[in-house]
Amino acid sequence: MALRTEYSRVDPKRRANLDYKKRQFANPEFKQQEYAHRLNFYVLPPTAEITLEEFETWAINRLKVLSEIEACSFRNKSPEETAEYMKSIVDKYLPLRSNSSRSQSLQDERKRDHYSHFILRLAFSATEDLRRRYSRLETALFKLRFKDDDLLERRDFVNTLNLEWEEVGADEKREFGAELAAASGMKKGEDQDWFKVDWERVPELVEQRRVLLKRGKAYVPQREQMSLVVAEFTKRLDEALELTARARPRLDEDERLEPILAHLSQSFTAPDAAYSSSDAAIDGLSTPTAASIDTLSKHFPLCMQSLHSNLRANSHLKHFGRLQYTLFLKGIGLSLDECILFWRRSFKLMTDDKFNKEYKYNVRHSYGDVGGDANRRGRGYTPYSCQKLLTEPLPGPGQQHGCPYRTFTQDNLLSLLQKGGINDRDILKSVKEDVQKQRYHVACNRVFEASHKREIKKVKDDGSWSAADLDTIVHPNTYFKRSWLLKHLGEGNVGIANGGEKMEE
Repeated sequence: MALRTEYSRVDPKRRANLDYKKRQFANPEFKQQEYAHRLNFYVLPPTAEITLEEFETWAINRLKVLSEIEACSFRNKSPEETAEYMKSIVDKYLPLRSNSSRSQSLQDERKRDHYSHFILRLAFSATEDLRRRYSRLETALFKLRFKDDDLLERRDFVNTLNLEWEEVGADEKREFGAELAAASGMKKGEDQDWFKVDWERVPELVEQRRVLLKRGKAYVPQREQMSLVVAEFTKRLDEALELTARARPRLDEDERLEPILAHLSQSFTAPDAAYSSSDAAIDGLSTPTAASIDTLSKHFPLCMQSLHSNLRANSHLKHFGRLQYTLFLKGIGLSLDECILFWRRSFKLMTDDKFNKEYKYNVRHSYGDVGGDANRRGRGYTPYSCQKLLTEPLPGPGQQHGCPYRTFTQDNLLSLLQKGGINDRDILKSVKEDVQKQRYHVACNRVFEASHKREIKKVKDDGSWSAADLDTIVHPNTYFKRSWLLKHLGEGNVGIANGGEKMEE
């Protein structure tokens, strides 16, 4: 099955009236594009065919990169720290090598980059907030790539843009020489080329007072070329997003795309994360049992710790809490028999007959032991991701499921964190600010980093884990796995390399 990604199609009723001699119909409508440069302003929409699987997979990988960039800004990482952190993330999810690398996969990499940009542009054009966030993060990604690009290749790319820059002549240099030198911090006698543009095109440089303003023009030194290019990238993208937003309701889209586009736009809350049974295979961790859950719970994220503590306090959880917790326990490797035993022991205030009649079946159904053929073939439901928890309806009275960062009052949340050992005032303040701005998964990651500060520093210093191994957590089971591995460093060579990334057979 193939999928066409063009933005508009000609109405068959109007096709007969079109002049076949016109230039826009001289070439095939759908064709593969050649990518001469690593950098891209994404001016031309892609027109070749891709599969539905490629459509979704490429978009998700790009979304992962953009979400990590956003997380860096939320955590107040410097541009240098962000560039260092993002290097392995980009190499993993959205590699884009230069021509000098002589890689055989250059065109494939650039094709994935091109298509994924336009897919997310379509997904995030629906609202002003999504458009603004998407533009900001795409600009940040472009800036990272621009800084890292080969100098000669970057110059060739910039020359193809035909940007409306006016070179400052010798007369103007002499006329404004002292002011130009003061604005740029040049040393006496130093000479460099200057460009003249409308000041609105370089607001970043104007704000930082790194240009000279004269007669509505900004005089920009050659070394600030990146700011000019980046500002132009943002301007064009913002205009394109507005056009896409107006065109989207009229698009003749394949009906299979709408659920994918809706899913992608929801993922801006917290990127979705697929769960694999290999995630339960943690090197050095014995197979969990009903009796070991209390001990393992210290590695659980707050959402599962809250469910566990409520279960221990009340010997009961309502349906959605049980389902959320059962799937999480299934995800850490607890077998069906042990899970049934765990729940039976936890519901100690009821009789065996009541438990078997009203609760045992649901546990078996979650594991795919009973139910329809599709449920059994799929081995039951998969553990909930952060995105799932953050987009579900809020819990009602007496219910404890969901994400505590989203559902708890601030006082209750901070009290729960302090009970868990988070007492640093700066951390608590940052978590509070994250919650107020609805950055719930960022708050959770902030708590994780505070709880594992010493261990994270160790694996960074000795180089045993890369930035990709410590990327933003977007799944409760990832939280557990990473916490356990970090807290058991050095025990049986525990580490991501041999325990965290096993391939599913």
